[in-house]
Amino acid sequence: MMHERIATACHHSGRSAGDVRLMLASKTVAPERIREAIACGVRLFGENRVQELLPKAQALADEPLEWHMIGHLQTNKVKAVLDVATCIQSVDRSRLAAEIHKLCQTHERSIDVLIEVNVSGEESKYGCAPTDVDDLLDAVAAMPTLRVRGFMTIGANTTDERTVRHGFAMLRTIGEGARARGVVPADATELSMGMSADMEWAIAEGSTMVRVGSAVFGQRVRG
Repeated sequence: MMHERIATACHHSGRSAGDVRLMLASKTVAPERIREAIACGVRLFGENRVQELLPKAQALADEPLEWHMIGHLQTNKVKAVLDVATCIQSVDRSRLAAEIHKLCQTHERSIDVLIEVNVSGEESKYGCAPTDVDDLLDAVAAMPTLRVRGFMTIGANTTDERTVRHGFAMLRTIGEGARARGVVPADATELSMGMSADMEWAIAEGSTMVRVGSAVFGQRVRG
């Protein structure tokens, strides 16, 4: 069902369905339900909270899964995330980047990261301001253990298509500009944007990864 929805959106946008990866956002979802999604062929999962990521990864260690950290990350929890995640999508400040780099150096490893940008300007959302992206990228450029793969954002909290798509288009432009200036690698083309309610708009604006939760698992249990 979800893969069909992605394929349809890609078709309408003149893109190939293979251009967009499906990530299931599994916040508050128990491992047993995640296994049901795994049985349907999903291998990529994102968690918002470190305290959920670790036990779920352990409970599902027998499955060949890829875990991404997609929520706001405190510097004192970076080490725990590095033990599990293959990508941190929520790098939004130089202090966090520096802590990730320091721990990666200590453990002689590297990690994929996305730069999170708050394209809507909403105070309820994390992410660096678009005007601060260049400064953050300059800082990250001096941290070779961080492999910048692209950018991430959360769409504006509105049902107005033009407003939401404007934000997604902004992120695409930010990525294009960063590659053109050489401050990120030429292959840093990931655009993680689009969720259950706005994924079609995100795909139309160039998303390469949609983060879907409620459309698959239903409304989350608050907590």
